[in-house]
Amino acid sequence: MNIENINTLGELVKSGYKSKSIKDELRENLISKMMSKETVFKGIHGYENSVIPELERAILSKHNINLLGLRGQAKTRLARLMVNLLDEYIPVVEGSEINDDPLNPISRFAKELINEKGDETPIYWLHRSERFAEKLATPDVTVADIIGDVDPIKAANLKLSYADDRVIHYGMIPRANRCIFVINELPDLQARIQVALFNILQEGDIQIRGFKLRLPLDMQFVFTANPEDYTNRGSIVTPLKDRIGSQILTHYPEDIETAKTITKQETDKASAQKEFIQVPELARDLLEQIVFEARESEFIDAKSGVSARLSITAFENLLSTAERRALLSGDSKTMIRLNDFDGIIPAITGKVELVYEGEQEGAQVVAETLIKNAIKTLFPTYFPEIKKLEKQSAETPYDDIISWFFNADEDFELLDEHTEQEYKNELDKITPLNAFLEKHQPNMNTVDGYFVKEFILWALVEFKKLSKHRFAEGTQFRDPYGNFMSGL
Repeated sequence: MNIENINTLGELVKSGYKSKSIKDELRENLISKMMSKETVFKGIHGYENSVIPELERAILSKHNINLLGLRGQAKTRLARLMVNLLDEYIPVVEGSEINDDPLNPISRFAKELINEKGDETPIYWLHRSERFAEKLATPDVTVADIIGDVDPIKAANLKLSYADDRVIHYGMIPRANRCIFVINELPDLQARIQVALFNILQEGDIQIRGFKLRLPLDMQFVFTANPEDYTNRGSIVTPLKDRIGSQILTHYPEDIETAKTITKQETDKASAQKEFIQVPELARDLLEQIVFEARESEFIDAKSGVSARLSITAFENLLSTAERRALLSGDSKTMIRLNDFDGIIPAITGKVELVYEGEQEGAQVVAETLIKNAIKTLFPTYFPEIKKLEKQSAETPYDDIISWFFNADEDFELLDEHTEQEYKNELDKITPLNAFLEKHQPNMNTVDGYFVKEFILWALVEFKKLSKHRFAEGTQFRDPYGNFMSGL
């Protein structure tokens, strides 16, 4: 059907166009995409076997949907991607405030216009990208905002009495007729406002200021909510929950690979701007592991959640830390260093809610602890495990490295101002590291090797095989008895 040639109601009828509800649109287009094996929710990772099948079942059932999950779990993004399941264009009566269907008008304006002009009634075509409306639920939202109210100025201008339905000013929901309407953070909506949604969800109509007005709206509702909101800031009233067809639980990525895919997707633009920065795969793993550690930490409120936005902003900070260092040292190319991870601490402290014990420790200390724990967790996946209890005489794969520090004439320091070549030269001094890497990671990328060497040193510190001291200009490593011998 060539919509460019259809500008009136008569032409629309002649074309054989058939109206259908928005829920039928979603259902039919989903079926079509599923049959052609097309990816429906592009850019969503980790939900392939959990959330997406449930969401598809809800759409096939023509349900209104509540996405329930902690912050940063792509709830709103899922709702926005549903727009791709709508027909590309739908016809609308020109001048209608509520997107009236020319073949099934519901407003007084559209009905009178069609009665007056008949087949010459002008229509226009609404693209699916314009069929999405969103409202963040806040305590100050009123019924007038979302449903509508009598407009005294309109009544005065049109010289109409308040008994005439033409004085109504429609709210956000009627104006989103034939659209997907999302209400974010539903429990924050006051109970009396939630009650105003009952009729819309069950009967599909609205009531405004006692008007005997029936507007059978055609809507697809998607709500989002955080689980703790049921008890903390507010709750979803039971009759409203009863009217929502499907409640779908979202979750965080279950493995590092999925988390890395999400972070890479969301930070591709930042990465492209800083192509001169080499990011070792281990650095990406470590960044995601820090977020996993945060979700398990006793210092962080698990009910509040740790958003996927933490790893995204942390990665951006990591790149910027390396970029700033390179600018100051005059390097045209650089590589992520473990010391650069100090730069992600502001991203961590701003994204987590601390429990009482965490507040006592302090946000900075908690963030540093997360980095240390991530190193300890990842290390055994790459290298031989360091056991807590070992016989003093037992040989370990790390003896040569530790001996190098014990026998070193001076303390080993990695300064923040080191150029790229100076940084590599310093790490190359620890000759046992080369043999250790060749034995345990023979296929590792040579460029990544320097980051891995530094990672080994940090891990040996966490397992009490070496000691580390952070000072203003950089980091100092020494044998485990170094602090004792020097009186530090």
